[in-house]
Amino acid sequence: MPIDLADLHFLRPLWLLLIPFGLGLPLLWHRRQDLQRRLRGNIAPHLLAHLLVTPRDRARLRPVHLASALLVLGAVAAAGPTWERDRPAFLQDRAPLVIAVDLSASMDASDLSPSRLEAAKHKLHDLVLRRSGARTGLIAYAGSAHLVLPATDDPALLDSFIQALGTDLIERPGKNLVAVIEQARRLLLAEHSPGTLLLLSDGADLTQLPALPGLLQGSALQVLILAVGSEDGGIIRDASGQPRTDGNGRPELGRFDRKALQQLAETLDAPLGSLTLNDDDLDWVELHAQRHFQDASDEQRQLHWKDAGYWLCWPLLLIGFCCVRRGWSLNWTAALLLALGLGLQTPAARANALADAFLTPDQQGRWAFERQHYPAAAAQFVDPYWKGIAAYRAADYDLALASFARLDTPQAYFYLGNIYVRRFKFAQAIAAYRQALQLQPRFAEASANLALAIALEKDSESAAQNAPEVKPDAIKFDKPAGKGQGKPLETEQASSDELWLQNLTTSPASFLRQKFSLQDQAASQPGATP
Repeated sequence: MPIDLADLHFLRPLWLLLIPFGLGLPLLWHRRQDLQRRLRGNIAPHLLAHLLVTPRDRARLRPVHLASALLVLGAVAAAGPTWERDRPAFLQDRAPLVIAVDLSASMDASDLSPSRLEAAKHKLHDLVLRRSGARTGLIAYAGSAHLVLPATDDPALLDSFIQALGTDLIERPGKNLVAVIEQARRLLLAEHSPGTLLLLSDGADLTQLPALPGLLQGSALQVLILAVGSEDGGIIRDASGQPRTDGNGRPELGRFDRKALQQLAETLDAPLGSLTLNDDDLDWVELHAQRHFQDASDEQRQLHWKDAGYWLCWPLLLIGFCCVRRGWSLNWTAALLLALGLGLQTPAARANALADAFLTPDQQGRWAFERQHYPAAAAQFVDPYWKGIAAYRAADYDLALASFARLDTPQAYFYLGNIYVRRFKFAQAIAAYRQALQLQPRFAEASANLALAIALEKDSESAAQNAPEVKPDAIKFDKPAGKGQGKPLETEQASSDELWLQNLTTSPASFLRQKFSLQDQAASQPGATP
């Protein structure tokens, strides 16, 4: 790639101050080697030329010249020459996406087989599989908007919640797009990255249009609208497949309002598309999302430059090899003193003595953590937060609990809540999640897990109340007491929160129904914030 001289500059220019010193070394050396200059004050000049015998040195390249080259090149490399902009490390390779699915009653219309909602869910299934590895969040809305799942890169977990969506999950009728955009902005704010909101709906509430443009001002949120339905409309059917009727006994029709969607698109300056039988709609969504992501992150990329100084390591290494040659000497005094000092020390023998000499315990723990050696990382870390994270990943919940208990941060209380839920201590988990939300009100993961803990607590209380009391007819022992041999039963620890969630008995649909109902009840209380 050609170098643009207009962009050529140095990231750490103070290192360039070593260049004059490096260039001056040969001059100082030659001045010191000039015997005639040193003896002119003691011997007459006309005699000095005949009395001084200087052997001719055929070698033009001396160690001082290589030392000068090392200083000059090393200074340039340390200064960080750069001429090319680099992409920030915190940006993902693929555009973040927030999916908002309309769960109003009209989405049960049968103009798309078997229904509008089922067709949308089938299309989202394909979209999630195509975006494997990219972060995607999920919002469900009708008269109120609810966060189903924060941004995740697990397609299986996301698809399981998509397939659990139904029009019976939200009681409030309507299409509250204001709440949807507010939820999406909070999600992308936590991602620290520009992203796209994908709306799948069959209509819009025109009374909310004047308030929508103000919600997008100052944000890097793009809105895409995917129309779900046909111009003819369709009959709304219930869960059993029977047509729903109005008060006069006539079949209820689901209205597909394309004009309302077009007005919504014009108000938000949002592209408008529709479901297709092939993958053209998926290509359309990914193209717009990726293009917006690249355009919106241009300003962030302007602030990051690629350090090209490491390319000078190769000539520096070559010069270093040239310094090691026959006839050139090296002062070993400093090296001998260092070796003597190390030899006088008698530390206890340790397997990682070399690592201790160069890395702190937290740095060693970080090295092990990045290579997914979580038990070793938990043993190395001194920082209580990282020690707790490593122990949590290693399924050592006792150590994780003790580590997080030393901290008073939202993240620590969040992990404490997760540990308590795993141990079926739902009351303590609820208290921990609420403490995390008190310290950080905009904590989407803590809000979602709080709703889950409340739902699980209600399920456990209901199961305990409805469990029949059955007394055994007789108790028999197959071996005399004290004579049998016990063998502990080992159960596989869940390696991730997603795997643990899949092992719960509560279905995603039941969990979402309880969660949305609790959120609607909390929002309806006086003084509640949306």
